[in-house]
Amino acid sequence: MPEFEWLDVMLAIAAGVGLAAATGLRVFLPMLVLGCAARAEWIPLGADFGWLASNAGLITLAMATLAEVAAYYLPVIDNALDVVATPAAVIAGIVTLAAVTSDLPAPMRWTLAIIAGGGTAGMVQSLTTVARLKSTGFTAGLANPLLATIELVGALGVSVLAVVAPLLAIVGAVMIVAIYRRLRTKRVRT
Repeated sequence: MPEFEWLDVMLAIAAGVGLAAATGLRVFLPMLVLGCAARAEWIPLGADFGWLASNAGLITLAMATLAEVAAYYLPVIDNALDVVATPAAVIAGIVTLAAVTSDLPAPMRWTLAIIAGGGTAGMVQSLTTVARLKSTGFTAGLANPLLATIELVGALGVSVLAVVAPLLAIVGAVMIVAIYRRLRTKRVRT
């Protein structure tokens, strides 16, 4: 690959990792943002991922996003949803990273998508699951809507950054992980 293409590839990887991190907060919202960005021709998708920007894909992702966001505001349902959201986030992380790195050879793209995309999404999702369980335990679930709002804003913010400023999305994703890890260790010490 010529050198100028490597910059495009690195930005695509950064966008994919940012979107994957955001899927750890909300599974469908980052995919919806990616689909909308692709529809607006702000970010290219691999040929196999055009469905993300299709009418059916965008409608389905919008409905799934609304259902997921609403479910996280319902007591008990929010904790149960984490059981399903964990593997779904890993899959969504893989899909988002693979969708934006179509310039890479397929074996490299899918290896990167599984390790970096799925791994990032899984790590963020597991941190949010632990935070929600602790919130439920310490506040009887009263703080869970606040946590749901923070996660929603984080997912939207990192997703948008991944599209418009991919390197900043990586910074945002690292900050989210650091905050959750800090909260986790702070709770353990007290």
